[in-house]
Amino acid sequence: MYEIKKQIYLTLTKNQKSALCNFLRALVKKSEELDTEEILNKFLEDEKYYLEINASRFEFLEDLLHDNTFLADTELYIHECKKYYDYKKKQEPLRQAKKEYDKKLRKQAQEFKMGKEPPTQKQLYYYDKLCKKYNIEKIELSSKLEARNEIDKIITEHEKDNTLP
Repeated sequence: MYEIKKQIYLTLTKNQKSALCNFLRALVKKSEELDTEEILNKFLEDEKYYLEINASRFEFLEDLLHDNTFLADTELYIHECKKYYDYKKKQEPLRQAKKEYDKKLRKQAQEFKMGKEPPTQKQLYYYDKLCKKYNIEKIELSSKLEARNEIDKIITEHEKDNTLP
């Protein structure tokens, strides 16, 4: 898509070309179910209408709407945009899998880091209170990870006892 952008609309200024390409890309994204011809016709109809009522954001297109080069460039760009969004849609499951994998890696890194750090005062205090409350023998906690796991274990074991039938 980005290579095509360099080859089309050679008569337009940089800002005009950018504005038109951004608008067309948004139009293609919004109209995924339509094919290239339908999107092109929709764009042309809309532009003609807005030019008639003097409310077009692309006034520079007034002379170009019937130019064959402009129409060919527009059709080519719309086609490339459709290919881009179709490819992106097909890649969505892979992106989701990569997100999940990255999330898992971040969690492992966090646990590794917690395994190296000493437990916080809050964790030690909370662990002491839980041990007193449920008459459990305390063990020496060596890391944040161990403290978190012990606290979770105590809570889950005693939640089962406290649930109502």
